[in-house]
Amino acid sequence: MKISMIDYQSKIEKLTTELCPGGVAFKLLGDVIKKNKFKQIGASELELLKMFAGNVKLLPSSKNNDWWTSEDAAKHFLCEGEVITLGRARYANLKYYKGKFISSNNHLVTSFDERILSNRFLYYFISDNVSKFYIETSTYPKLDNNIFNNFKIPTPPLVIQEEIVKILDNFTELEAELEAELEAELEARSKQYEYYRNELLSFGDEVKLFKLSEIARITIGEFVHKNKQNPKGEYPVFNGGTSETGFYDEFNNTGNKIIVSARGANAGFVNKILKSYWAGNSCYTIDVFDQNKINWIFVFYYLKNNQSHLIGEQQKGGIPAISKKQIENFKIPIPPLHEQNRIVSILDKFDALVNDISIGLPAEIKARRQQYEYYRNKLLAFKELKS
Repeated sequence: MKISMIDYQSKIEKLTTELCPGGVAFKLLGDVIKKNKFKQIGASELELLKMFAGNVKLLPSSKNNDWWTSEDAAKHFLCEGEVITLGRARYANLKYYKGKFISSNNHLVTSFDERILSNRFLYYFISDNVSKFYIETSTYPKLDNNIFNNFKIPTPPLVIQEEIVKILDNFTELEAELEAELEAELEARSKQYEYYRNELLSFGDEVKLFKLSEIARITIGEFVHKNKQNPKGEYPVFNGGTSETGFYDEFNNTGNKIIVSARGANAGFVNKILKSYWAGNSCYTIDVFDQNKINWIFVFYYLKNNQSHLIGEQQKGGIPAISKKQIENFKIPIPPLHEQNRIVSILDKFDALVNDISIGLPAEIKARRQQYEYYRNKLLAFKELKS
């Protein structure tokens, strides 16, 4: 018989009531963990070691979590033990590993005494609170040792810790399997979407081609000022990346526009913006002249379908870039408006299913993660023992 997470939670509550009816002792993380002094190497050196297949785990400070190398290649940097790794920046990079490994630029910790605190329990507790250990900076969140060391952790009896670890390990495995199934289905749907988008946007000689400059106004944005950034601002700021880089209290473009990254590694990336926004000076805005004759979403889908071509047109040398002339001269077929609208209607449904986080498969994946985090939080919540 399958036991639900609610049953598991009840089991832990019963154990806690029996073994520590007055509450659980809380300790400062700095008093119960040790910072490991394992040698670490640079990120670029770690990247090179990926070329050698083997049984030594590579632990970068990034999110990547499936890197390995050989013992022979790793011999000068090889470490062995049980570690929890926190990225010194960007808190999404938490990992747990036991065995032979090489680390790059991580904050490495373990329990000071496993008779008091299980390493695996410690890992799950840090997972549940990891964002609280970081402070915002002008670039990205950074680990604050003072906050980390002075954060309180519950230390229930080991039998309770081990039971929680067993539950969360099983739940993690189950969730990983379900997410893998959903990810595989999402990938299949994405390929199906790309296939139909390509089919629907392929035209013969009977459809006239126009330069983009003939059907739309193309402008470059304005410089992005750091001192104008406001996390609570109403208008997203888009520059040379694939998503917003911050928020302003003002805008320089109204919505229903297409944007293309002008420079940087993502030069040529195509996006559509539905509400007012600030375009930076590494962002082209494409504003269709007459939307009564040309559906701007149709233009977006055609450009998106040719995004790899645009990225391939990057001018090499210093910083990769796409010139305004290249955008202006890009040719696009314009079928009758009723045909544009038909194509947009079909592609909108595919796009929503694949990409919209509020519906479809991405929403289901997100819901699974939230459910796991909810129950992890419940299992790790204890009443503090009064001294």
